[in-house]
Amino acid sequence: MSFEVVDGGLASTIQDAGRSDWAHVGVPPSGPCDPWSLAVANLLAGSARGGAAVEMTLVGPTLVARRRTVVGLAGADLGGRVVGGRRLAPGRSHHIQAGETIAFPGDGPDPRARAYLALPGGVDVAAVLGSRSTCLAAGFGGYEGRPIRAGDVLHAGQQDDGPGQDAAAGERTWPADPWLPVPSDPTVLRVLPGPAPGLERIAEQPWRVGSEADRVGIRLDGEVLADGIGGEAVSHGVTWGAIQVPPDGRPIILGPDHQTTGGYPVVGVVISADRPILGQLRPGAGIELRIVGRDEAVAALRDREAELTAGAATMRETLRWDELARSAGG
Repeated sequence: MSFEVVDGGLASTIQDAGRSDWAHVGVPPSGPCDPWSLAVANLLAGSARGGAAVEMTLVGPTLVARRRTVVGLAGADLGGRVVGGRRLAPGRSHHIQAGETIAFPGDGPDPRARAYLALPGGVDVAAVLGSRSTCLAAGFGGYEGRPIRAGDVLHAGQQDDGPGQDAAAGERTWPADPWLPVPSDPTVLRVLPGPAPGLERIAEQPWRVGSEADRVGIRLDGEVLADGIGGEAVSHGVTWGAIQVPPDGRPIILGPDHQTTGGYPVVGVVISADRPILGQLRPGAGIELRIVGRDEAVAALRDREAELTAGAATMRETLRWDELARSAGG
C-alpha cells in the first residue's frame, strides 16, 4: 500500500476520466468534477492524465504513508500539510516518507471546492465498465462504490521505488502561466442554448450556488423565475452541464453524477471548457450565465486542451533541466 486512511474527510472519492459510453443503460459518466485539476495532479505524479486519483471536497482525508512515495496535488488549497511539519501546496508534487501523516483540513484560503491527490501509476482499484471512477448512486467503482473512510488502504499503481519516487529526484511544479480553474465573484459560465425556451431570461439575472450542491448537480438561488420557464416535460436524455428548470423556478446545473434522463425543461448547457470552473463552485458562490454559440464553445475547448498540453511540456522541460543540473553537481 501507499496510504492507510485515518479519516476519509467530507466526501473523498476515487475518480478517473470517467465512463462516457454507458448512458444508454442509465449509468452516469462520473469522473472528476474538475477534469483540468485531475489531469494536472496526475501529471505532477508522473501518471497518465486520466488516471484514478482521490477527489477531495471542502475537507479532505487524513492519510498515513506506509511506504515512501510521491503525490501530485492540484485544484483547491484545502490546507494540505504533513502533520507536525511542512505545507503541501497544490500545483506541485511532494515526496512523502514512510510513516508521515498528511491531512487536508479544509482551512486554506482558496475559494475553490475541490482538490485532487494523485499517486504514481494512479490509485490501484478495479475498473468497472471501463473506468475506476466511483459511481455513488449505483454503489460501484472506485473504492467499493463509496467515499473512502477510516481503515481503507490506497495502493499506487506504480509500486517500485522508481525515479519518480526517489527522494533525490526533483519535485514537479505546474507552470504559473497556464489557465487555472479559479472562480471569480461572480463566476461567468458560458452556456449553449438548449431545446427549451427561457435561457435569455435566466441569463438576465444573477444567481448563487445554493446549499443543495454535490456531484449530481447544484441548485441555484435567486429571483424565482416566472411561470412558463420551469415545469415538467416528457423524460429525455440529459448531459453534464445541462441547466434544468423544475416547477419551483430554481435552476439546477447537472454535474458528472447526474441522472441520465430528466423530466424538467433544459434551457441550456454549460460548455465543456467551463466544466472545471463549474466543479469548483462552493455554496454561496455568485454565478452569471453568458450565452455563446457553438463556434465559441469549440474554440474554448481547443484552447483548454492546448493550455494543458503546453503546461505539461513546460513542466517536463523544467524537470529535465533540473535533473541535468543535479547530475552535473549543480
